[in-house]
Amino acid sequence: MSAISSEAVKQIAYLSGALKAPRITEAASRLADQARDAGWSFEDYLAAVLEREVSARNASGAELRIRAAGFPARKTLEDFDWDAQPGSRQQVAALASGGFLAEARNVVLLGPPGTGKTHLATGLGIVAARHGHRVLFATATDWVTRLTDAHRQGRLPAELARLKRYGLIIVDEVGYLPFEQDAANLFFQLVSSRYEHASLILTSSLPFSGWGGVFGDQAVAAAMIDRIVHHADVLTLKGASYRLRGRGIDSLPSIKTHDTAD
Repeated sequence: MSAISSEAVKQIAYLSGALKAPRITEAASRLADQARDAGWSFEDYLAAVLEREVSARNASGAELRIRAAGFPARKTLEDFDWDAQPGSRQQVAALASGGFLAEARNVVLLGPPGTGKTHLATGLGIVAARHGHRVLFATATDWVTRLTDAHRQGRLPAELARLKRYGLIIVDEVGYLPFEQDAANLFFQLVSSRYEHASLILTSSLPFSGWGGVFGDQAVAAAMIDRIVHHADVLTLKGASYRLRGRGIDSLPSIKTHDTAD
């Protein structure tokens, strides 16, 4: 290496450190020979080096967002067993483009237990994180607990405002346990605060017609569903639970009654 190029490397390392972008040094060194051999212009070389830095930063940021989301397990769309849900593949692929987030649209995943609702919700959440959106995942019960605590501490408006800064909130297992009226009202406020502002993904083993029993009030349930589905993609998954495969059990008691969105 010539004295000039050695000095240039030192200067790049220093400037990269000053910019808090140390990966630029590695990319610049790695691409230098390729640029000379291929006859790149200075602009092409600079663009290639910066592209590597941006890609690395995006990947690092996405990983941080995925870890902060609170997913129960890391499950991607690529890992999903599409043979069990072939009818949903095209819809999910369209959602994976991330367009629903830009439009503040919701996604509702309905279907019997064990048909992959949580897996798909998590997979779409990971996609959202990779697209630069902040994501939070929790069960419906956990969300109500969180909102109840904020309400008791007199900071519910602040908490709802803070949650609006998340591009995606995932509410898993709506209907797993019924809510008392106060809890139902808090959940309604979460839905209303995000209406036409930011996206929700909700999963439920119950059809919409069963949500009144969950929230203890048909009027509250109707108003909530109205806001959720006004701008939403509703996917109904069907079939037997993947957890029962090979167990000699054909179905669960609720599968037939929960097989439609109603």
